[in-house]
Amino acid sequence: MSHPEKMFALVLLNDGFSNTQEGPSITTLEPFLEAKEIDVPQPRDGQVLIRLIRANINPSDLHFIKGEYGLPRRIGVPAGFEGVGEVIFAGSGGEGLVGKRVAFLASASGAWAEYVIADAITCIPVRDDLRDEDAATLFVNPLTAVAMFDEVKKADTTSFIMTAAASQLCKLITGLAKDEGIHAISIVRRDEQIETLKDHGATHVLNCTAPDFEQAIGKIMRDEKPRIMLDAVADQISADMFFAMPNRSRWVVYGKLSIEAPVMSQMGQFVFTGKSIEGFWLTKWMQAKPPQEQMAVIAQVQELFASGKWKTDIRASVPLRDAMKRLPEELSHMNTGKVMLVP
Repeated sequence: MSHPEKMFALVLLNDGFSNTQEGPSITTLEPFLEAKEIDVPQPRDGQVLIRLIRANINPSDLHFIKGEYGLPRRIGVPAGFEGVGEVIFAGSGGEGLVGKRVAFLASASGAWAEYVIADAITCIPVRDDLRDEDAATLFVNPLTAVAMFDEVKKADTTSFIMTAAASQLCKLITGLAKDEGIHAISIVRRDEQIETLKDHGATHVLNCTAPDFEQAIGKIMRDEKPRIMLDAVADQISADMFFAMPNRSRWVVYGKLSIEAPVMSQMGQFVFTGKSIEGFWLTKWMQAKPPQEQMAVIAQVQELFASGKWKTDIRASVPLRDAMKRLPEELSHMNTGKVMLVP
């Protein structure tokens, strides 16, 4: 399948890491990205060239373009990790994917471009009955939801806490918990999110900015005794909740939405109560899973979307050529639905 020699892309303006901890909020893209025409990249052996259909935007993408993620930036290369598209050309070893619609994780060339390079081994042919909107989100949120909910099930608990619970990821986890009869204690920052999460199956939904939050979460702690917290915020409220949790509780940090550094006021709990703080990164989880287990989880995720149990809520689909102007405003409302880029 032929393709143009040039493409439109949002390319990185900086290399490496920034050594900042500003969080994923973005008010302007100009310090980090440039919109321009560049050469269409060519796949090497084991790689494929994908014509973009949709690119999904996650907080990890925003940390990355700011130099705050676990991978270094490369100046002049398109940003963006995840999306869906059609394979139009392949290097040696990837020919079997040509002509197929695939969910992908970008490798040599990022997803915020009209054409993308990905390693063939990371591309997932998607079912015909899967919407593009869901296929574009197949990796980061769904696989993280399954992986972290597995940690909940291992924690010998009938309840668990989630912060930033109105996110797409936490909505997916809430659905899994409802099916398993495990109580989700969902922490949000806006009252209008409460009923939505209860409709998704959350047992308790609390606004952490409410004046009675401390009393309300204290009662739930006593009644439910959650032993694991899945935390994307990592602020003082998270720390205070953790120290109020029962013995042998685990604080699993998978994001840093807050720039606040929490004070650890009860360090003795790590000595005497068996509590622990740990991080979760999907990349490491995937690397530790044998290929057959990875494929089983991916098949499970596709079935959950195809069956209608899971659905990706879309806030906005922004054309690549409008992104520099429109993305900051749309991204400021990410907790109302996913923001995606389209060619």
